[in-house]
Amino acid sequence: MRKLSMFQLTLLVVFGGLAVAGVLIFALAIGGAEQNTIGSIKIWGTLDQGAFSAVIRQASETSGQLTSVSYEQKDPATYEAELTNALASGTGPDLFIMRQDSAVKHAGKVFVIPFSALSQAQFENTFIEAATPFLAQEGILAVPVLADPLILYWNKDVMASGGYAQPPKYWDELFEMAQKVSSRDDTGTLVRSLIAFGEYKNVTNAKDILATLILQAGGSITTHDTSGDLVPALMPRVGGATQSTASALRFYTEFADPSKDDYSWNRSLPDSQKTFAAGDVALYVGYASEAPLIARMNPNLNFAVAPIPQIRSSPNALNTARIYAFAASRAGKNPNGAITAAFLLVSTANAQSLSTALGMPSARRDLVSAPAQGNDELFNKQAILAHSWFDPDPGATAEIFRAMIENTTSGSLLVNEAVQRADQELGRLLGL
Repeated sequence: MRKLSMFQLTLLVVFGGLAVAGVLIFALAIGGAEQNTIGSIKIWGTLDQGAFSAVIRQASETSGQLTSVSYEQKDPATYEAELTNALASGTGPDLFIMRQDSAVKHAGKVFVIPFSALSQAQFENTFIEAATPFLAQEGILAVPVLADPLILYWNKDVMASGGYAQPPKYWDELFEMAQKVSSRDDTGTLVRSLIAFGEYKNVTNAKDILATLILQAGGSITTHDTSGDLVPALMPRVGGATQSTASALRFYTEFADPSKDDYSWNRSLPDSQKTFAAGDVALYVGYASEAPLIARMNPNLNFAVAPIPQIRSSPNALNTARIYAFAASRAGKNPNGAITAAFLLVSTANAQSLSTALGMPSARRDLVSAPAQGNDELFNKQAILAHSWFDPDPGATAEIFRAMIENTTSGSLLVNEAVQRADQELGRLLGL
């Protein structure tokens, strides 16, 4: 019988599928400490140092393989550049935390897990839908661990002042709500807003909000052609989905038009997260992980969280989320040890501990489907609904989305023209 590596055995334990796996692991564990070690593994990421390290310490008490695993938190503002330089010089981490929107950009930097070790079906059955960008033609780019879904934050007091005791369930409710909640002074200046929609530079998460609206409307941003190449899809070459992107952009920018009755936002206001925390905007679309920060920004803010609104006529609810995953460095000296550590950390018990410690849902289907209480239940359900798109370069596509929005709000282009321009820019980014 061919001897199985520790990496292969770890996959069996985490994902099941063979009844003999437990026996093999037990035999290996008692066969000697040397076989039961994965070596020193260094992990880089932007997630909280204290919470992450505490989970690793706790996990190492159960699994001796993790005793030499360490985590180092990096500054989000410089993480990409520092990681790229370190990997290029051979001084980088063995594992690094990668978001799904960077999977395409960083595919060449990672050690790909072949489907012979973990099949695509096993991956899809274990992790939520939004983890799809970690699947490549040749295998798996990274092992998902956490999900951070978009949610709707709502100010109970501001909504009540407009006569509303509940947040909106459907986007079309915002038109009437804006007329009752948003208000202007005698000069026409906004003094209170329903929602921070319509602009880019002062709307936190503007790109992700518009992307969510596009996907909810049935549109796509990128897609793979018959050859497997990534191509732009804001304006599909066939079918009627072109209107989906235009409809989403038209809806989003509606609330920044001062000539409209539902006018609620403009680019002269502070950024939307700060404005919501200050109590001057009723609704704010943000990530689940932002809840503790908002509470700290204003301890007296009377707010709650709700599911992201949907399109009333849509047969299926849909959301988006950021997915965090462990990627093994292609230049690492111990890729098998790194991947083994990754799978140990996303095992059911450890993944649950990381989810609890970091305040985000797990990326595992079994954990987000388990009973939960309070906001955790809502966050889990929103993670289950989450989808993703294949983003070729987060920074570059952010500029494309910014231009698409600002070309519309400034009146320099009609909505359809702004979408067409964005689609062309996306094509150039993809080398088409």
